[in-house]
Amino acid sequence: MRNCCLASFMAFLVVFDISAPDVTAQQVERFRGSDATGVSADDPRLPDEWTTEQNVQWKVTVPGWGWSSPIVSGNQVFVTSVVNDEEYEEPQAGLYLGRGRQEPPDGTHHWMVYCYNLNNGALLWSTETHAGAPQIPRHPKSTYASETPVTDGERLYVLFGDVGLYCLNLDGELIWSQEIKPKKTLFGYGAAASPVVVNDLVIMVYDNMEESYVAAYDKQTGEERWNVPRDEISTWATPFVWKHDQRTEIVIPGREKSRAYDLEGNLLWSLSGPMSNLVIPSPFASNGLLYITSGYIGDKERPVYAIRPGASGEIEVEDEASTHEKLAWYLPQGGPYNTSPIVYRDRYYTLYDRGFLTSHNATTGEEVFGKQRFAPGASFTASPWAYNGKLFFLSETGDTYVVESNDEFTLLKTNSLDELCLATPYVSQGNLLIRTASKIYCLGNAENITD
Repeated sequence: MRNCCLASFMAFLVVFDISAPDVTAQQVERFRGSDATGVSADDPRLPDEWTTEQNVQWKVTVPGWGWSSPIVSGNQVFVTSVVNDEEYEEPQAGLYLGRGRQEPPDGTHHWMVYCYNLNNGALLWSTETHAGAPQIPRHPKSTYASETPVTDGERLYVLFGDVGLYCLNLDGELIWSQEIKPKKTLFGYGAAASPVVVNDLVIMVYDNMEESYVAAYDKQTGEERWNVPRDEISTWATPFVWKHDQRTEIVIPGREKSRAYDLEGNLLWSLSGPMSNLVIPSPFASNGLLYITSGYIGDKERPVYAIRPGASGEIEVEDEASTHEKLAWYLPQGGPYNTSPIVYRDRYYTLYDRGFLTSHNATTGEEVFGKQRFAPGASFTASPWAYNGKLFFLSETGDTYVVESNDEFTLLKTNSLDELCLATPYVSQGNLLIRTASKIYCLGNAENITD
C-alpha cells in the first residue's frame, strides 16, 4: 500500500443521481451521477427556487477546503475535503490564464472523507486517509480535494489526485490504498480527474507532464490489474464508461488524441481531430451519441465532437466537412473551458465560463439559439444540471440561473447562496445538494415534502 502527497487542479465536478428514489446495492454513483449526464428524473420535491433560508431542509459546515461534489448512497452523503493546520490563501474565482502558485502551502494537511445523514445532515463519521505537507502546488482557485469519489453501494472509492486512491467501507473504515507518486503538471495545477467504477474495476487517469497513464485496480483488493501509458500531457477530464449495445468502453479525452479502451486496457479507437490546449470537460453519452469537447478560452480550437458507437481504429477529423461514418457532427468552435455540457430534451446546451449559453440539436448539431448571456461579469466553473423541464447554471459567486427548456432562451429566476461555488449540485431522492466553499445545503420544495 502506498501513500503520498498531492496538489489538485479544479474540480468542476458536478454529481447527480438520475435514478428513482430506491437505491440498489450495485448502483454506481459518480461524477455527474450514475450515467454522467447531469440530468435527473422529474420529481415535484425538487426545488426551482431557494435562498440561504428558503427551501433549506438542512445545511452543514464542512471543515477545510474541497471542490469535489457530494455523492449519495442510501441515506449517506459522502464528501471529501483537505484541512490545513495553518491558515493559507483561500481559493479565488476568476480566470488565471496560466498564472499559478509556484510553491505548495506550509503546514500539515489532512486529507479527509466525511459522511453525513441525508435526512438531517448529522455527521455519521469522518476518516483521515492521509496527513502531511503537500509536495506540489495547486491552481489558485482549486483545492487539494477536487476529485469526486465514486461508490458502488458497497464501498466508497476516493481519489486525491497526487496523493493516493483509497477504498473505504460505508462505515468509514479504510480497506485498501494505492499511493500515487506526484508528477509535474502544466503550470503546477495538479490533478483533478475523478475515478470511475465499472464491473470489478476502479479506473483512474493521471495525465501530467512526465509520465501519463490510465490504470485499473481490483475493487476488492486494490491490486493493480493493468496500467497503460498515455502519450499525453496534463488533462483534467474524468473518464466516461460508455455502455452501448456493442460493448463497454472507457473514454478519455486528450490534447493529442481522445481515446477509448476496453476493460483490459486495449485501445479500441482514437480521435485525432483538434483539441484545446487545456482539456477539462468530461465526455458523456445521450441520444445514442458520445459527446467530447474542450475549449480553453484563449484557443482557436474549441471543438465539439458527437461520435456514434462501434468505432475502431482512427477517427480523423480535419474540418466541418469531415465525413467519417462514426462522426455524427462536429463544431470546430463550440466547446466550453471548464464546464461539461448537458443534453436535455434533445437539446445540447453549452455553458461558457464567462456566462454565455448556447443550444444545438443534440442529434444533428444544428444551432437552436446562439450565445445568450446571464449577467455581465458572471463566471462559471460548475457544470449544469436539469430536472422538471428546467436547466440550472451555478455561477462562481453562488447564483443559480434557472432556464426553461425550450427553443428560446428564457431566464426564469436567479437563486443566490452568496458564497464561492465551484462544485455543482447532486440530486438524489427528491433532494438537491449544493456544496459551497464552506457548506453543504440540502434543498427541497417545502410544499411537496412530507415526513
